[in-house]
Amino acid sequence: MLKVPTLLHLAQFLFWAAAVFTFVCAVLPYEHTIHIFKWDKAEHFLAFYVLTGLAVAAFPRGNLFIIAAALSGFGAFIEFVLGLSWVGRDRDFQDWITDTASIGMAMLPMLAVWWRNQFVGPNPPR
Repeated sequence: MLKVPTLLHLAQFLFWAAAVFTFVCAVLPYEHTIHIFKWDKAEHFLAFYVLTGLAVAAFPRGNLFIIAAALSGFGAFIEFVLGLSWVGRDRDFQDWITDTASIGMAMLPMLAVWWRNQFVGPNPPR
């Protein structure tokens, strides 16, 4: 059975690998990237939903709001890079909105558990 530090290191590796993969796929020419969906926004949603889950697993003691803000900033950074003339891609503000909405959707169950633990307790009476 894997020990907690091993699982934590695996989660951190997977998070950073997914972040690099997301960035590279974003800046490569469109025809040279992997497309799971035909709709660009669905791909953004999936990428940042997965990144959010991996980030929370990789940094279990991290503040969820800081993790969400950092990931949203990463999405904004990608859009900034896409707008640079030498990249050859188009910047799209709506892509960043989709990234941020995806982060929020992935965080909702985690925030619900946090809220429950804060106000009800981890083991509510039966």
